[in-house]
Amino acid sequence: MSPINLAIVGVGKIVRDQHLPSIAKNPDFNLIATASRHGTVEGIQSFTTIEAMLDTVPEINAVSLCMPPQYRYDAAYKALSAGKHVFLEKPPGATLSEVADLEGLAASKGVSLFASWHSRYAAAVEAARSFLASTTINSVHVIWKEDVRHWHPNQDWIWQAGGLGVFDPGINALSIVTHILPKAIFLTSATLEFPENRDAPIAADLHFKNADNVPARAEFDWRQTGKQSWDIIAETAAGQMVLAEGGSKLSVNGELKFSAPEEEYPSLYRRFAEIIKEGKSDVDVAPLRHVADAFMLGKRKFVEAFHD
Repeated sequence: MSPINLAIVGVGKIVRDQHLPSIAKNPDFNLIATASRHGTVEGIQSFTTIEAMLDTVPEINAVSLCMPPQYRYDAAYKALSAGKHVFLEKPPGATLSEVADLEGLAASKGVSLFASWHSRYAAAVEAARSFLASTTINSVHVIWKEDVRHWHPNQDWIWQAGGLGVFDPGINALSIVTHILPKAIFLTSATLEFPENRDAPIAADLHFKNADNVPARAEFDWRQTGKQSWDIIAETAAGQMVLAEGGSKLSVNGELKFSAPEEEYPSLYRRFAEIIKEGKSDVDVAPLRHVADAFMLGKRKFVEAFHD
């Protein structure tokens, strides 16, 4: 099979840090065009709109959409309508309805749609999933706290309605939890903290249970300075499992069981190529569904204004 001619829409930090190196290492893809209001990639044909790119470069086979989620639906609709396979950065859309519509459109056009969840491909996630499947889970505690000023400086879109606020990183934790737990969990209560000058939350405290009443709690916060926390802790019949550092290390009862170099985005592009070759889509919205439930069920608490 010839390499898949790929285009990227939205050339920002995540594209430069993760997408471009991953594409360069993957022989299944050939980057031939970009569309972005401001960013370009040296040596690659660039456009300021996706419409101009699709009209000018018909040989594009697939498109990676890396703009903020509020603007992703329109671009995805245009690409799918033009018969292109589409890779959606996380979260796959601003609403569940958007993603459902895109999934139906992809099926009607006979192209692949990929809702990517990069944290699911963290090194120790599959080992954690196997461990939890082998024992009885008593409780789960997710601690996902980081410094928004470090990771998202001056990114106003992330504080706007649809930008998800603290759920932008928190959804990474939810993508792991929904993958590693043997049974689905359901939100029972939530408290969302909104800065008085922002439309998206800066912190969230979520409580879940599964059909067996096993409790799970997730704490998300964007105000943590110093050491950042990206940990999932499960108390089980076989002892305490800690999936640490965003899913890169697995320990049981304090003993390191698995650790490997980070390969999240290379794994995403391998998966994208795989579903294109197999003629199918991969659109799991479970993490986004939990976010929607939190906004539906959560109590709002207003806190002091946030300034970058």
